[in-house]
Amino acid sequence: MKRLAKDTAVYGLSSIIGRMLNWLLVPMYSRVLAGTGEFGVMTNLYGWTALLLVFLTYGMETGFFRYINKKDVHNPMQVYSTTLISIGFTSLLFVVLGLMFLIPVSNGLGYNEHPEYVGMLIVIVAMDAFSAIPFAYLRYENRPIKFATVKLLIIFLNIGLNIFLLVLCPWLHTHYPQSISWFYIPDYGVGYVFVANLIGSALCLLLLAKELTGFKYTFDGALLKQMLRYSLPILILGLAGVFNQTADKILFPFLFDDKVYASEQLGIYGACFKIAVIMVMFTQAFRFAYEPFIFARNKNEDNTRSYAEAMKYFIIFSLVIFLGVMFYMDILKYFVAPAYYPGLKVVPIVMLGELFFGIYFNLSLWYKLSDKTQWGAYFSTIGCVATVSIIVFFAPKYGFMACAWASFACNLLMMVMSYVVGQKKFPIKYDMKSAFIYFVVAGILYAFAILPTIESEVLRLLYRTVWLLIFLGFIVRRDLPLRELPFIGRFTK
Repeated sequence: MKRLAKDTAVYGLSSIIGRMLNWLLVPMYSRVLAGTGEFGVMTNLYGWTALLLVFLTYGMETGFFRYINKKDVHNPMQVYSTTLISIGFTSLLFVVLGLMFLIPVSNGLGYNEHPEYVGMLIVIVAMDAFSAIPFAYLRYENRPIKFATVKLLIIFLNIGLNIFLLVLCPWLHTHYPQSISWFYIPDYGVGYVFVANLIGSALCLLLLAKELTGFKYTFDGALLKQMLRYSLPILILGLAGVFNQTADKILFPFLFDDKVYASEQLGIYGACFKIAVIMVMFTQAFRFAYEPFIFARNKNEDNTRSYAEAMKYFIIFSLVIFLGVMFYMDILKYFVAPAYYPGLKVVPIVMLGELFFGIYFNLSLWYKLSDKTQWGAYFSTIGCVATVSIIVFFAPKYGFMACAWASFACNLLMMVMSYVVGQKKFPIKYDMKSAFIYFVVAGILYAFAILPTIESEVLRLLYRTVWLLIFLGFIVRRDLPLRELPFIGRFTK
């Protein structure tokens, strides 16, 4: 557990700090972009990007971990080389076809005035898909420092470019227009967000050059067939899973006749969704550490206790994050402009939905380890149908609130299905008693902290801090003694 916690923390350095820094761009976006509609454009197109990224990796990231750990069967570098060639070929093909049909695709998505937005995202998603494999190789080699360093460098570059293009350039255009007139377009707005991303993705590939050279590329067709047979169900799982996460952002503009209104509402929802992304950050950091952990540990005999312990601590820290965000919402709301405040009511719903998704990810190990990945495809497809149904039927009437509840219901449904089937196919004795106790205690403390009406914002925050400290004390007393913590444990009996 200490090894898993350490790796989660290191991988989380790039994921959590990186996303936190990107998260800090939300206040800037909500104030410098031309209204909530432009934020809606960004939300919609990045929803498509997330879906396409899963499509272009087609489950090979997980397949790579599965087969590279079979050292008695396959040469690790041959697995890595075959995976790189496969992903590289499909990514290049995607770029060629995407740019050939750029105009009709852009028109179909409603961006006929700015097809270059779609063109830039086609190239971005192809580069990011290819980069996913050398990043996976770094995780396999247990090199989280290099992993985190590259991720953070790209994030800092992206943030710097965003500030330069969206804040500094407008100021220079007003005071010293001749200095930037050769490249700067004053009303390009959200387009510069995609320009910054494009530059960052290109540099990322250059920084990973060492992981892409220095070995002989070999292609094993028989191995690729085995990997595809294992990975394609994960592709279906991934597509359905990410569509569950992005269906609201993709479908929302198509459900309203008034496209301007749809973009404005999607912008409000997308900005407030960013507040809840803290839960996503923790889940992603945990995932980066957990996948190599479970596949490497699968070589040993009795691992079910480790899996159960990992689940318990994931739930504990997820609930801490949920309470922390909700208790300090009076501060966090200032990260968006007042025009976005109507969307704040989606934050607790989305966060709980993401917590359920994190638990579902923990539960998913049973079908990955037993090579029954088709079950993941079944669960995600059923969840996807539920998500789309709720959004299509209820979003036209209830707006973005239907999107938030769709995410909540879908993740809860997948979590329950995976647990029920998993206990029959690959039984793991999870500590359900502890999970129940922590959810109940967190729910009670949440009610005590949120329900009382306290006019003073300072007193309200202090009051809620007391309840958060009580929850932390309960965790320390029950499952996380101080002596087990790094540094602090040296001074604690």
